[in-house]
Amino acid sequence: MPQATVHLLRHGEVHNPDGVLYGRLPEFHLSELGREMARTLAEHFRRRAAAGARITYLAASPLDRAQETAAPTAEALRLQIHTEARIIEAENYFEGMKVTKAELRRPKHWPMLINPLRPSWGEPYKKQASRVMAAVQEARARAIDLADGDFGTAGPEAIMVSHQLPIWATRLSAEGKPLWHDPRKRECTLTSITSLVFDGDGSLLRVQYSEPAASLLPGAASTPGAL
Repeated sequence: MPQATVHLLRHGEVHNPDGVLYGRLPEFHLSELGREMARTLAEHFRRRAAAGARITYLAASPLDRAQETAAPTAEALRLQIHTEARIIEAENYFEGMKVTKAELRRPKHWPMLINPLRPSWGEPYKKQASRVMAAVQEARARAIDLADGDFGTAGPEAIMVSHQLPIWATRLSAEGKPLWHDPRKRECTLTSITSLVFDGDGSLLRVQYSEPAASLLPGAASTPGAL
């Protein structure tokens, strides 16, 4: 089996004028800047494909912002978007709220803050990393199958459009690091790419990170989808 790469792509900026933690709520779509980010990533992948990259599989979380981020890449590479529920945003108690220091001081929230290592306010980090990595391994295998023997310059590649926290938990797990972290220090900007490179038997060789839309980040909204 050939080497293969799965790119975990975070979605673009979301239209969220109230600055709430939008989590898995429906009807949170990309902003105009987010759509520009998505087009920039599509062009990035189109150029890579033109240079010999064999990108054969594209999947996205079922949430609107992920599907909309995937759409320009699907068009550029002539790929179908496969909806993958296992790479959806993390469950979060604070979904729909504007999370401020004043809000967190309210006594009704305190029971949810007792264990930041799990975390107690949302889906356990281990569960997120486990479900995403299972989807990643399946995407790796599908990318190889769809390549049909034409493995390009560096082996088949898959793209999966997901969300900051599940991507970050998966990266920490893949690198053997503790999963507890400060959300403000995640290296996973809007439309960044966290690439997991596997050898022929599915063992992880390395993790790579890039920001093809870095020029569009200044001034972009920084509210995460989940804590």
